[in-house]
Order: sequence, then C-alpha cells, then structure tokens
Amino acid sequence: MEAGVHFGHHKKRWNPKMEKYIFGTRNNIHIIDLRITLPLLNKSLEALFNIISKSGKILFVGTKKQSSVLVETIANETNNYFITKRWFGGTLTNWKTISNSIKRLESIEKRIHEEQQKLSKKELLTLSREKEKLNNAIGGIRNMSNLPNLLIVLDTVKDRIAVKEAVKLNIPVMGIIDTNSDPDLINFPIPGNDDAIRSIDLYINLFKETILNAKKTIKENIDIGESVNPPKEKISSNEMKNSSSEKKKSNFKKIKKVDLGKNKTSIKKNTNTNKK
Repeated sequence: MEAGVHFGHHKKRWNPKMEKYIFGTRNNIHIIDLRITLPLLNKSLEALFNIISKSGKILFVGTKKQSSVLVETIANETNNYFITKRWFGGTLTNWKTISNSIKRLESIEKRIHEEQQKLSKKELLTLSREKEKLNNAIGGIRNMSNLPNLLIVLDTVKDRIAVKEAVKLNIPVMGIIDTNSDPDLINFPIPGNDDAIRSIDLYINLFKETILNAKKTIKENIDIGESVNPPKEKISSNEMKNSSSEKKKSNFKKIKKVDLGKNKTSIKKNTNTNKK
C-alpha cells in the first residue's frame, strides 16, 4: 500500500467495467481492492514466467513520461523490446512498413558512420534529425524480427491503440488497469495505480525478477514440461507495502489478504452500481 497501488482516479473518471475491482471511495477517489489485485498479479507473473521459460519475447509499452525510463531499462536488462515515446498506428498490424523504417534507420546510421567526412553540414544535420526521429519511434523494436509473444502495457488507456493491435493479432496482453480502464481487452489484468512512480517501479521490479528467474531456469536446463505445476510466484501483502527496490528473499510466497478496512482513514464502501 505504501507504493500507492490502491489509489485509483477520481470517481467521475471511472469506467463502470472496473466496478468489481473497486473497494470503495476516499475523498472522491476510487480505492482499488488489493484483495483482488494480489491473485491477479500472481496469475500474471506465472504467465510471464511460463512465456519466458519457453524463450518467448516481450514488448513493453509505456509512453507515459513517468514510466518511459523504467520501461526502457527493464527491456534492455532482460533483452526484450520496448516502445516509450509514442505508439505509431500499425506498429504490429502493419509490420512491413515498420520493417522498412528499421531498414531506413540502419541505412542512415551506416551512411553517417562511413561518409561523415564527405557530408556537408546541412546533409549531416538532416540525416541526424531523421535518425533521431526514427530512433525515438522504433529504436526499441529495431531488433524485433518477429511479433512478440506478449505485450506488457503500463497504461492501457493511454496506449489503447497498442492493446487493440495486439488483440487483433491474438497477441496476449498483460496490463495495469486503473479505475478508468477497460479490462475486457486485457488477457492478464493487474488492477492498480498506473500513474504513481512508486507503483510503476513496483510492477517493473516484479516483472524483471520474474523474467530473470525464468531465464535462469532455461540456463540451468530445467525441463518445465516435466513439471506437473509451473512455479507459482506469490506476492504477499507485506511485499506490496515494501519499497519496490527492496530485494525479496523468495518469489514464491503465499498471498495474504489485505484488510483495507483497518486503514485509519475512512473508506466509503462502493455500493452504487451506477456511479459515474
């Protein structure tokens, strides 16, 4: 709770489809029910573990300012892909065009490297600007030769075009769903705050830890197929309270129920099904 995962948006901004994930209201702010978040988070981490264990590749999407650096960092550290500046329509559904843009970027880089001394200042400036523009748009997916096995979206409202493209191509989507989100399009929803940096940092660290553990499994040549049940990564309510940067001793812990009713600040129970 210290990471602020339970704080949603103002109740006027809510999406009625999120009603079952909402515990109540506090000062006109919807409070997300962490008793629902925890099992869904664990289910998502299990799915992520299984995908990586089968050598799957992830495309992280986080074009919001407060998440962009964290998204790029985890993608680079786990050898996956990312988009942090802007999602261009057709990034997945019109991959041929995107591939041509990647080739153009590589061509510009090669020309600048090999012909820098021959180019005029104007030519060099023009090429450098085009390179920067392309790199901002597709730099995080330039090595993506095939469609990803999973999209992880940090804000499913802001990056809804990415979600819709993935759905169209039957690519599973894992996403943080705040109280203004549409959960119907998300295969692995994680109800939570998608704005607070500490919340985003918590999600990113859990994703990173899961991916690295799965990669370690591959490295150690453990045959996941022989396991009756895949390893279950359980996140306790105490871990949700701790700083996301604090290293956890174990990834596989039982879920403890979160009693938001014990919070000293009064919380109004959500009973109005037609609240907007």
